[in-house]
Amino acid sequence: MTQGSRKQVIVVGSGLAGLSAAHEALKAGAAVRMLDRAPKPGGNSIKASSGINGAGTRFQRDIGITKDDSFFADTVRSAGHKFQEGPAGLDRKTLVEQLTSQSESAVNWLVDELGVDLSVVAQLGGHSVARTHRGAGKLPPGAAIVSALVEKLKSNPDFQLENSAEADELLVSDGAVQGVRYHTADGQTHELEGPVVFAAGGFAGDAHGLLSKYRPDLAGMPSTNEARPASHGLLAAVGAEFVDMDSVQIHPTGFVDPKDPGAGYKFLAAEALRGEGGIMLSSAGERFVNELNTRDVVSDAIMALPRSALESARQWDITLLLDPGACEATGSHIGFYMWKGLVQKKKVKELAPEIIAAVDKYAALVASGASASDPLGRKAFGHWRLPSGEANREEEVCVGTVTPVVHFTMGGVAFDSHARVLRSQDGSELTPIPGLWAAGEITGGIHGANRLGGSSLLECAVFGRVAGVEAAKSLTNG
Repeated sequence: MTQGSRKQVIVVGSGLAGLSAAHEALKAGAAVRMLDRAPKPGGNSIKASSGINGAGTRFQRDIGITKDDSFFADTVRSAGHKFQEGPAGLDRKTLVEQLTSQSESAVNWLVDELGVDLSVVAQLGGHSVARTHRGAGKLPPGAAIVSALVEKLKSNPDFQLENSAEADELLVSDGAVQGVRYHTADGQTHELEGPVVFAAGGFAGDAHGLLSKYRPDLAGMPSTNEARPASHGLLAAVGAEFVDMDSVQIHPTGFVDPKDPGAGYKFLAAEALRGEGGIMLSSAGERFVNELNTRDVVSDAIMALPRSALESARQWDITLLLDPGACEATGSHIGFYMWKGLVQKKKVKELAPEIIAAVDKYAALVASGASASDPLGRKAFGHWRLPSGEANREEEVCVGTVTPVVHFTMGGVAFDSHARVLRSQDGSELTPIPGLWAAGEITGGIHGANRLGGSSLLECAVFGRVAGVEAAKSLTNG
């Protein structure tokens, strides 16, 4: 049967959520048409640099973590007060249970079915144990995962990807979504019929639209997101409910480029840099926070310090420093950042005296081993191995300047464990919109007030796969 005659699932967005949905829909026997407004596939997923979370994986067991039963509790703790909030019909507990309990199978799927290397495991901020997986090679985890999926999908004749194709409207009949109207770069308008998986990403790049509406206090903050209008209006037009829209993640570490320090767009300094042993120092050369606390806590600690002298930007000058052990453990990251001019290698003796003093103090703390008691509360020191004192002066460390950046939106469209988009009619309990599913950053209700590092790729894989299966199933059930 050709794609023209086979019933199709329409996927809007080509990040990991959309790609995962497409993979599962094809596997279930449907044809897939994928629309993406960008000229190339991958969305923000392709830029993900720290990895994907998995609890109970064989890679954890390889490093001595025989049991990991704290992922759910870590996620709930990170979500904060939002975890207890409505509206009626939004089952946050079930969503988080699904995210965490299916994390091992998501990692196994990527490794065993798609051949992605996820053998390196690190502990990121807010996690009780190391559970964030990435590969040992040079390719960052997001790029490795996206490229593997795109290659697999393009080999299937029932898959068609159309880039530079922007969705304009969800087509509705009798309260059910029936398809999509979209336009292409040449100005032509087209319509597609079929169930829709909406995976078009968040609104952190919509600085003058949704971001300014829900978080006007973030005006002037640099961002890791390229400027683009949000797609949420298409969902609002069909009555979709939105939750947690004021929950915007400020990531504590975006690189300040020495060549253009005031630039509004920043490259993310992966959380793995801290997870593998990196420390952060204030302009006074002192550690001031547990680098492995949750992102909101670390960002707040930075923003309580004096701001950068740069008048044109709302940013801070924080030194991110990795010793030789941490530099080696994040070698693929460091190589890229050095190539971009964002990180330098310096001998300890070349650092400012106050920074040398801070390095010595921290090195002595780490060297005290099991008895180490960090006054700031850090309990895991990654691969730090630099000694304290004169013995370290000829050693090279990796150094960059970072600042908090607008990074991710936890809020989005309400959805359920089947990835169905929800709406409220006349203030009643939320119910599914027939013909419409969603996954990834476009959704809300999982992360609450703060997302754990490594859970963005995870939610895309878990709920993207669910959405693809369910949308394909609707073709035969309908």
